[in-house]
Amino acid sequence: MKILVVYYSMYGHIYQMMQAAAQGAKSVKSAEVKLMRVPETLPKEVLAKMGAVEAQKAQAKVKVCTVEDLAAADAVIFGTPTRFGNMCGQMRQFLDSTGGLWAKGTLVGKVGSVIASSATQHGGQESTILSFHTTLLHHGMVIAGLPYSFKGQMSIAELTGGSPYGATTIAGGKGERLPSPNELEGAKFQGKYVAQLAQKLAGINLTAEGL
Repeated sequence: MKILVVYYSMYGHIYQMMQAAAQGAKSVKSAEVKLMRVPETLPKEVLAKMGAVEAQKAQAKVKVCTVEDLAAADAVIFGTPTRFGNMCGQMRQFLDSTGGLWAKGTLVGKVGSVIASSATQHGGQESTILSFHTTLLHHGMVIAGLPYSFKGQMSIAELTGGSPYGATTIAGGKGERLPSPNELEGAKFQGKYVAQLAQKLAGINLTAEGL
């Protein structure tokens, strides 16, 4: 059972969340987990002006994802920062290259899930995930969120991301806030949940032909 954890992270917040998601998925027996990133679309000089060079260097060891990696997976957990209530351009461009998979129904019946970040508590985390789901539905994926069985999303003891749509983190206006232990636990829980769902669906023929 192959679980693909694929993301874009400019400053490292989503990278940390996706590492936690991968850890959760790996805790499920028989799960083979890959952590990958989508291709960068910004020139190096632009990234330098945005202060993202160090964060990008830290992720250099993570392999770049291809559409073939999507095709090979039984479940995919996507991670994206919020850009005006939507996914970032890098993720959008990557998904726009999956037309061939859509035409063949390659992702039909596979589990799809989303993790996001935003600068502020009400900066579009939920709309980013929900708008991302539209693409997954067009591919025929089975959408998984973050169930309320993860009690951390109910906490009012601290500022925290997380909703039934998916794990999230709040980065701060200048990216100064790193994911909290509670937010990382949410991502880890979601990763395990997705792997468990994929495991249960493994014996059911949910392909484009089998439905």
